[in-house]
Amino acid sequence: MKLSEKLALLADAAKYDASCSSSGGQKRDARASGGIGSNEGMGICHAYAPDGRCISLLKILLTNFCVYDCAYCINRRSSNVRRARFTVEEVVQLTMDFYRRNYIEGLFLSSGIIRSSDYTMEMLVEVARRLRQDERFGGYIHLKTIPDASPELLAAAGRWADRLSINVEMPTEGGLKALAPEKDQRDIRRAMGRMRLNIEEAKAEKKAPRFAPAGQSTQMIVGADDASDRDVLTTSGNLYSNYRLKRVYFSAFSPIPDASRALPLRPPPLVREHRLYQADWLMRFYGFDVAEIAPPDASGMLDLDIDPKLAWALRHREQFPVDLNTAPRETLLRVPGLGVTTVKKLLAMRRHRRVRYDDLVKLRVPMRKVAPFVATLDHRPRAEGETSALRATASEPPRQADLFGH
Repeated sequence: MKLSEKLALLADAAKYDASCSSSGGQKRDARASGGIGSNEGMGICHAYAPDGRCISLLKILLTNFCVYDCAYCINRRSSNVRRARFTVEEVVQLTMDFYRRNYIEGLFLSSGIIRSSDYTMEMLVEVARRLRQDERFGGYIHLKTIPDASPELLAAAGRWADRLSINVEMPTEGGLKALAPEKDQRDIRRAMGRMRLNIEEAKAEKKAPRFAPAGQSTQMIVGADDASDRDVLTTSGNLYSNYRLKRVYFSAFSPIPDASRALPLRPPPLVREHRLYQADWLMRFYGFDVAEIAPPDASGMLDLDIDPKLAWALRHREQFPVDLNTAPRETLLRVPGLGVTTVKKLLAMRRHRRVRYDDLVKLRVPMRKVAPFVATLDHRPRAEGETSALRATASEPPRQADLFGH
C-alpha cells in the first residue's frame, strides 16, 4: 500500500478520537537548539483530513489492526474494514514533511493494539523519541497510551510527549464490561494514577526530568449504553478530582457497520454531547456539583432545550433576582448569561460605582437571558417569574456539527 493510501485510511480512522487538544503545553522553541519546530502552548485541536486541508495537528493511527473486539469500535477485531499499518519511520517522515510544509504544529498519535500492549506502546514511544532526539522536533506531541502497557513504557512516553491520554471508553464499569469485556477498568485507573504521580513529581522537583507537561486527558463514549447524563458527569467529576485530568472529552456514539445487537440502532442527539460539555464547564469553573446539574430526583438526563445553568436557575427561582451590587462572586457565577470574564468586570466596576442596567448593555451581556435574574440600581424584575415564559425566551438549542462535518 502506498504511503498516501495509508495516510488517507489511518487519518480517517483517527477521526473518532476527540481528545486532541493541546492546551496547556509547555512553551518550547527549537531555534535556540538548532532543531526544528516550536510550541507556544496555545490551544490547537484540529486534525489532518484526507482531502488535503492544512490543519494544525497530524492526527493519525499507527495502525487500525486491533486484537480487541470492543463492540462500539469500527476497528474492532471482527470488523470488516480495510486495514493498514504505518512503520515508525513513516510516521516520523510524515510528521516532519508536514511540518516543513507548514501544515501542522504537532502530532496526535493513537493506535489499535497489535501483538500486545507493550509491543504497540513501544512503537508509539519510539516515534516520539525519534522526533525529539533524531529530528530535534520541538513541536507538540500527544500520545494516546495503552493502560495495560508496562509502567516503564508509560514513563518513557511521558518523557517525550507533551500530553498523554488514556480513554476510559465508557461512563460506567458495567457499560465497559458489557461492550468491551476484554478491557479492565482497574487497569485504566491504575495507569492514570501512575501518570498523575509522575506529572506531580516532575512539577514538584525543578531538576526532575520533564513528564507530560500538558498533563493527561481522557475520552468516553456517550449513548452506546444506558448510562444517564448524571452517570457521565459523576464519572467525569471523579476523574478530575482523583487524577487531576486536564480534560474529559465526550464523544457521541456513532452507529457502525455490522454492529452488535447490544448497541443502539440510532445515535444520541448531538446536542446531548453539547449539553454535557456545558455541564462539565459548570462543574470545573462555576462551582456547580453533579447533584445540582442533574438532581437525583430527576431522570438523570440534562434538558436538551436549554443550557444546564438556565435549567438550574429555573428550578431555583427563590434564589433570584441576584443583586449585582452586593452578591458575592460565587452567586454571580450562577446567574444565567454571566460568564467568568463578565463577573470579573462587574466586581471591578463595583469598587468604583453602583452597577446600572446600561452597564450590562455596554458589557454586551445577553439581556434577554440575564435581565429576569438580576437586580441593579435601576432595574428590579418581579421576584416570581413564569418559568414557562422564561423557557420560551431561551435561545434555540445550538446546532452542532457531527464528527464528520454533516
